[in-house]
Amino acid sequence: MQQIIEDIKTLFASTNKEQLLQVEKIPQSGSDRIYFRINTKTKNYIATHGYNIKENETFIYFSRHFKKAGCPVPEIYSVNNEHTIYIQEDFGDVSLLNKLEEHGYSDYVYGLFKQSLKELAMLQINGGKGIDYDYCLTAKEFGKQAILSDLLYFKYYFLDTLKYAYDKQALLNDFEALSTYLTHTENKHFMFRDFQSRNVMVKDDNVYFIDYQGGMRGALQYDVASLLWQARAELPEDWKNSLLEYYIDEANKLLETQADKNIFITQYNGYVLIRLLQVMGAYGFRGLFERKAQFLTSIPLALLNLKTLAENQRMGIPVPTFEKCLLFCVSDEVVNRFEPLRANADTPLIVEINSFSYRKGIPADETDNGGGFVFDCRGILNPGRFEEYKKLTGRDKPVKDFLEQRTKMPDYLNSVFDIVDISVADYIKRGFNHLLINFGCTGGQHRSVYAADALARHLKNKFHVKVQLHHRMQEEKNWVND
Repeated sequence: MQQIIEDIKTLFASTNKEQLLQVEKIPQSGSDRIYFRINTKTKNYIATHGYNIKENETFIYFSRHFKKAGCPVPEIYSVNNEHTIYIQEDFGDVSLLNKLEEHGYSDYVYGLFKQSLKELAMLQINGGKGIDYDYCLTAKEFGKQAILSDLLYFKYYFLDTLKYAYDKQALLNDFEALSTYLTHTENKHFMFRDFQSRNVMVKDDNVYFIDYQGGMRGALQYDVASLLWQARAELPEDWKNSLLEYYIDEANKLLETQADKNIFITQYNGYVLIRLLQVMGAYGFRGLFERKAQFLTSIPLALLNLKTLAENQRMGIPVPTFEKCLLFCVSDEVVNRFEPLRANADTPLIVEINSFSYRKGIPADETDNGGGFVFDCRGILNPGRFEEYKKLTGRDKPVKDFLEQRTKMPDYLNSVFDIVDISVADYIKRGFNHLLINFGCTGGQHRSVYAADALARHLKNKFHVKVQLHHRMQEEKNWVND
């Protein structure tokens, strides 16, 4: 990591005379790219590091192309010779989703969604003119094969895990018919591919776009569906409908041949479905196969989103087997499988979580329960072996980055979450009042502290249960129950 930071400093100095004050790592998202914020006296910059050269070159090319077309994308200031690091414009940390969470369904946020859709139409139609699709990461066009791929992704990684009996050949025939139908879209331009509110940044009440490197040629409807039907946003139905109408009007101002509104909306419903199924496939793969807890907890909300569509919209062509499978997926039986049991004000359970040092001994359970879990963190590479971390704890950012980026701690915690979740759900259901969970490492300073904090956040977010968190070697005690 330190070498990457030094390389960023060298690249910045080669093209910028401003005094560099600090290079700070930004929390990593789901990708393998690592982001850093460069601070100077006058402004900030974003440095991106990634070993996927093709992906870097695609983002850089798209950014420069869209910037020339006047689209709200970051300017690329410099790129190293290896194309593993590039420095770009910084739009800050506030996304459209953050604004929605802060201000709710207000006129202000509605205006930001309108601005986002207007700029989206500009990027898709005007920005897409003259673009070289040879730079696309995968397919050049979101055509029949790409649509089929998303449908099969949903089938293998979500539907088939439910053990639902269906006619497999009939379902494949429906997939074939639906993908053929959606391919015959009148207007195909640049398709962002992952146009969601987390990829729309808001700075000084203006919107800016990031993370479009997965783009390709495709239907206009797909990106609109991605934004308006994002599960985390939970937009009201009247917002979805009015914002769709607004987008169509804005797009028709730019199109040489105006889109028929009725046909556009009918095909839009099909692309909403494709987008939701792609998301369900991703949640299934990341959650059910890779056992990543944050994706498992997202499944119930995504299913409710899919249920709204399945019960109220039609796809424009008959696909009976597919519709039966969808209705099963959104049934109460399935939704309840993924909906975690939630604690309420009357739930007596308190989960006590300790970090401790094996040199001092394992904390005893003083309650009538008489036991619990003890997780040994000593199999994780110890930050305390390195001089720069010796005086820090598992709550300090450099140690967190070390454990997340350079050790097996994320995999370790996913396994811990799977085990502990079973007991917590059962204890809530049966009315138990106490569960003890201990994390130990050599000194009780780095690994066990980080793991205890991570489990406390997980249980609070997933079960809304009261958590008593005690770092014994740090001599501090926090109640995480609000």
